[in-house]
Amino acid sequence: MFDKILIANRGEIACRIIKTARRMGIKTVAVYSDADRDAVHVAMADEAVHIGPAPAAQSYLLIEKIIEACKRTGAQAVHPGYGFLSEREAFPKALAEAGLVFIGPNPGAIAAMGDKIESKKAAAAAKVSTVPGFLGVIESPEHAVTIADEIGYPVMIKASAGGGGKGMRIAHSAGEVAEGFARARSEAASSFGDDRVFIEKFITDPRHIEIQVIGDKHGNVIYLGERECSIQRRNQKVIEEAPSPLLDEATRRLMGEQAVALAKAVNYDSAGTVEFVAGQDKSFYFLEMNTRLQVEHPVTEMITGLDLVELMIRVAAGERLPLTQDAVKLDGWAVESRVYAEDPTRNFLPSIGRLTTYRPPAEGAQGTATIRNDTGVEEGSEIAIHYDPMIAKLVSWAPTRAEAISAQAEALDAFAIEGIRHNIPFLAALMQHPRWQEGRLSTGFIAEEFPGGFAAPVPAGDVALRMAAVAAAIDHRLNERKRGISGQMRDPRHLRFERDRVVWLGEQRFEATVETLDGDQVAVAFADGPTWVVESAWRPGEPVWTGSIGGARAAVQVRGLLNGVFLQHAGAAAEARVYTRREAELAALMPVKEVGGSGKQLLCPMPGLVKSIMVTPGQEVKAGEPLAIVEAMKMENVLRAERDGTVQTIQAKEGDSLAVDAVILEFA
Repeated sequence: MFDKILIANRGEIACRIIKTARRMGIKTVAVYSDADRDAVHVAMADEAVHIGPAPAAQSYLLIEKIIEACKRTGAQAVHPGYGFLSEREAFPKALAEAGLVFIGPNPGAIAAMGDKIESKKAAAAAKVSTVPGFLGVIESPEHAVTIADEIGYPVMIKASAGGGGKGMRIAHSAGEVAEGFARARSEAASSFGDDRVFIEKFITDPRHIEIQVIGDKHGNVIYLGERECSIQRRNQKVIEEAPSPLLDEATRRLMGEQAVALAKAVNYDSAGTVEFVAGQDKSFYFLEMNTRLQVEHPVTEMITGLDLVELMIRVAAGERLPLTQDAVKLDGWAVESRVYAEDPTRNFLPSIGRLTTYRPPAEGAQGTATIRNDTGVEEGSEIAIHYDPMIAKLVSWAPTRAEAISAQAEALDAFAIEGIRHNIPFLAALMQHPRWQEGRLSTGFIAEEFPGGFAAPVPAGDVALRMAAVAAAIDHRLNERKRGISGQMRDPRHLRFERDRVVWLGEQRFEATVETLDGDQVAVAFADGPTWVVESAWRPGEPVWTGSIGGARAAVQVRGLLNGVFLQHAGAAAEARVYTRREAELAALMPVKEVGGSGKQLLCPMPGLVKSIMVTPGQEVKAGEPLAIVEAMKMENVLRAERDGTVQTIQAKEGDSLAVDAVILEFA
């Protein structure tokens, strides 16, 4: 076994690998760029080596820098994590030449599966179900349109060396093929250094289901069940679960056996994932094989009890797999939410900045459920523009799917982040969505259910009542605190607050009576509604209210406002203000200030790099026409005209780095 390993990665996955290595008694070496000098993974590792400037191309993607760091520290092996160099055939070859071990598959397997065109040919040879498509080199947009016309729409344009949703476009017409081909090639070249793309038939209403495999250097390969990854946005996974609510045992076995057959055909000898696109009728077709550890591997670990990182390290050291296929047992259900630094109310555009508040939910057993949070940040960490915007992976396990979803929802409500925009409100809303709860999934789920984008729903029903009860309890706690302020003109012992309250939750009004009970308990009685005992040890200033409402556990996000609080719970959000009856009458008379706006400017929706300005001054544009392309966090974003107009002036140029809301151009 190795004495010391180097992790050629950063952030969450580097921290994840360090935890396992530490448990195994293996010392670790971290590498870091200028941007990650104070990162969590650097502090966690036994040693750390600086490898260059912030851009990945000048640091994390430089093989010679990694090898040099190994030699300086005496590391015997390298774990690549995911992304960066993890699927570069040249990386394990270079390590082997330097006398180092790659904790991953052999170069031949990476070469066979890393190129999506060649992998589909290998899959077909191994008798794995494949999607109809064109696997040759596509030279031009015109050639791409011709191929798409022959296959039939819709089609998927995908980078041959791609991954993570980059270099990927869905096209429903010849025009979309031409534009998608250009964007896919550009993203592929900038992200992977390889601009080749291929085209295949896009399966309508598909599901994304993948099989986890693990092999050793002695010819043994097994599969560890499946993961459902159909909840995606821009072809990037948002929520994953294991097992899949679609599959039965027979289909699971068939998919698993095909995945193992493919792995054996290329002599696979580490952890890998065979991805399938599945129809609602349980038909399935090979999509690609990721020759690395997947981002979503925790859900597989939670239902199998296995540590995939440990297995990777052991098989890299030459050990045999410690179990056979018959010994693999799936227990319970696991759900994972990817917490991203992005603004769901602005079309999920990336957000950067410092985490002024970062308070994840408690990990470990929570009743019958278990909560796990894989992260690489802490309070005070900075989310930079140079890397993937993922903050954390929040995982819940429970005996059943419904219980795992419920535990995930509660954990999301208890996850407090401030300083940047993030997608927790969207994830929390997803957990409450009936279609998600019923397991009626497809990769088009988000586009179909949120066609106009996301806005936190207005509280309704029991959710609104719970939020109103918490608002009343918080107000009561604050009033109690006021009684204890020293130097008051009246003795606090003789100061009494009215028990009758009016809770304004956005535009909704709830009349209630509030009474103090024992300890941290407050009774909230709604007029013509329930009477609940609300109990919490919450103190003013805490970002999350946790406790029980009517005997049921609950968590509510709390942020102070002038004369009130902003609350988020179960995906809903609202400003809450609690008044006496007379105060409520007077507040209702206050005028509401209207906020004006202007549609005569194109503003940069996120911090990013201007890749292209696609119009000129004086040009007339129609709604939907592309105006500019801005790159942020390795993704190209096409900014389009919201309405017809004439371009008056252009304020930015190609190559400019813009802040959020910077003016790109103005309309007449």
